[in-house]
Amino acid sequence: MKRETLCVHAGARADSAQPGLTTPTYTSTAYEYLDTDVRPYQRYFNTANQAVVADKLAVLEGAEEGIVFSSGMAAISTVLLTFLRAGEHAIVQADLYGGTTSFIVKDFPRFDIEYTVVQTDPEAVRAAVRRNTKVVLIESPTNPLLRIMDLAAVATIARSRRLVSIIDNTFATPINQTPIGYGIDIVVHSGTKFLGGHSDLQCGAALGSQALMRRVRHTATHLGGSLNAVSCSLLERSLKTLALRVERQTQNAGKVAEWLAGHASVKAVHYPGLASHPGHDIAKRQMAGFGSMLAFELVRRADAARQFMKRLRLIKPALSLGGVESTVCDPATTSHQKVDATTRRRMGISDNLLRLSIGIEHADDLIADLQQALQQTPQAKVGGRSR
Repeated sequence: MKRETLCVHAGARADSAQPGLTTPTYTSTAYEYLDTDVRPYQRYFNTANQAVVADKLAVLEGAEEGIVFSSGMAAISTVLLTFLRAGEHAIVQADLYGGTTSFIVKDFPRFDIEYTVVQTDPEAVRAAVRRNTKVVLIESPTNPLLRIMDLAAVATIARSRRLVSIIDNTFATPINQTPIGYGIDIVVHSGTKFLGGHSDLQCGAALGSQALMRRVRHTATHLGGSLNAVSCSLLERSLKTLALRVERQTQNAGKVAEWLAGHASVKAVHYPGLASHPGHDIAKRQMAGFGSMLAFELVRRADAARQFMKRLRLIKPALSLGGVESTVCDPATTSHQKVDATTRRRMGISDNLLRLSIGIEHADDLIADLQQALQQTPQAKVGGRSR
């Protein structure tokens, strides 16, 4: 079946007592256990509502098994701590989500886990492999600069050296990209974003082979980042419209990116759908769509980003992303605020960089809002004149 159909029907469970079309929400945290081998318990990630969502996501990602978590960070930290022990080494991409970067930089040393940061280039991954390397962690497209990593190339390197390859697929979603099909071992998501899609749910997910996920589940039961039944039900409902939402959001993002790229007040636009993007050809090969996230830099004075956001009327300055409504933020003070300034500059995250999460509104309305905000934002002065 096609992805649109799978979003609606995959993983669904019927209630034998009542012939409803939706999966019932089982809120119980205590179940009878005598005379049965089935012993649901939320912290063991084996309740009906958890299983329904995990099964649906596994089908969409082309994975054998999945686990849903209480947040994206619960998912990524659990996966990393499953495959890394004291004295072992990980290769991590430089352009990771700020929360993931902060976890690696601040907590890996406490666990005596070594790591090497590499650029978004498979050859950099190959060069960083050591005798004690166990994990390769990548993200594509990256947050917030939308850089693209060649998934098949990384997977080939990882498998040749018996490394576990992990990707954060949050920005792409399984609608636009399925990394397991390119040989990546484990896919993680911050489901708070596109999977939930309505800015009212916090969750995460990890998906992969049964053998690998069995090991992840063992760690997960000890760390306890499980998701409750009500949230699982909301997530299942949201996933039914995932394909529709992502398709519309992706179409809108392409139009907005093209418009921004032609505006005199915009220094640069970072969007893999643009032919000028350095990762365009790779993205075109491994993605069904270029996604709805983009970033752009203003040709403005130092405080221009904040003033620009205050002048927006439709697009809301807000944390997080992936909702049906369009939002904007400056990564330097939001997604990457826990990353030190030196590292941010090395990553290419300037104070005038803005990240747009495009929603399902009409593209013309979004462009009109951007246009009026750009016209009103004070410009930088070059040689005594406004630019």
